[in-house]
Amino acid sequence: MKLKLDISPDLVAAMAAEVKAGEKAVTAAMREAGTGLKTAWRGQITGAGLGRRLANSIRSQTFPKAGESLNAAALVWSKAPAIVGAHDTGPLIRSKDRFWLAIPTPAAGRGLRGGRITPGEWERRRGLRLRFVYRRRGPSLLVVEGRLNSRGHGVASRSKTGRGRTTVPIFLLVPQVKLPKRLDLDRDAERAFDSVPGLIVANWVEGRIR
Repeated sequence: MKLKLDISPDLVAAMAAEVKAGEKAVTAAMREAGTGLKTAWRGQITGAGLGRRLANSIRSQTFPKAGESLNAAALVWSKAPAIVGAHDTGPLIRSKDRFWLAIPTPAAGRGLRGGRITPGEWERRRGLRLRFVYRRRGPSLLVVEGRLNSRGHGVASRSKTGRGRTTVPIFLLVPQVKLPKRLDLDRDAERAFDSVPGLIVANWVEGRIR
């Protein structure tokens, strides 16, 4: 008995087509997994009440940026990694000089850029000096002798006689604060990773059907 293996051009073409189908399937799967993870992370952030702006800092990119590859990969990241990472890990935050952390009260208002205001910025904007009040129990305070305006912000008193003037707490002073863990990014990342094999198979089969 004589056996002969004849590799025809059709078989070569079929193998090349199969490799091409694999490249498309892997690339499509990674794109779907990356986009899905981006959507999941954005949903976590908005669900935790951290705002749409921070959620939109989550971005995704598939590599290669053009064409298909069996080695395709997806990258999902944040353009505000320090903020997102802090809410994901719940770190213990201490003052840079290891003295006090100034936590603004509602009477402090907001900073010029809409963020958290600092004692120095508050004094410059209000033209008032903050006074330190030490408390043995509970956080110490930075207060001002003034009044609350219609928006509930501490401002200078207009009374020349002192009527209506009160001591307004502007900042709470604490040595450290534990930021609560509000996100679980690893959970969604693991789900995205586990979904990749199924996505590759689904895209490969879909490509064959077409």
